[in-house]
Amino acid sequence: MNRQPIVAQIPALRRYARALTGDTWAADDLVQDTLERACSKWRLWAAGSDLRAWLFTVMHNLFASQVRRATRQAPGGTVDLDDVAHELVAPDPGLGHAIDLERCLLRLPQDQRAVLLLVSVEDMSYREVAKITGVPIGTVMSRLSRARSRLQELLDEPARGVHQPPAAGTPASSVTPLRRL
Repeated sequence: MNRQPIVAQIPALRRYARALTGDTWAADDLVQDTLERACSKWRLWAAGSDLRAWLFTVMHNLFASQVRRATRQAPGGTVDLDDVAHELVAPDPGLGHAIDLERCLLRLPQDQRAVLLLVSVEDMSYREVAKITGVPIGTVMSRLSRARSRLQELLDEPARGVHQPPAAGTPASSVTPLRRL
């Protein structure tokens, strides 16, 4: 087995995993799990097909399984926003836009974030993303549009703490409420 084509995909896999998880250690674990799964299921890859898309599909499916498993195993299945309010405060604006962008990306729903990252960062076609995520191309386009719109809203809204009221003159209907998970 020639390992070079797989090794060449590791930087892109790490980039996507980091954006999905928001955590360097979890991303490295996800890449490792992806590579282990790819090696153990190598016979399932159709020679001549797009190796990159296949590896991203393996990663996407592993991540989705991990999220489902974590949701099932979570004690009580909900998080009280008051208990994590200190984690939801925006970082110091002096740290730059990169941290703000990452914070906003992590606030997108997982399915929208995955599509946005695959199209925008990994420069994949809608067809490739549809194959990786297992949804129709129209769904990819819809998720991408919603992700871009929501990301723009998140980047445009001023950083406020959880308990701060909206700015004076802001209609209550324009404030996106946080949902309890």
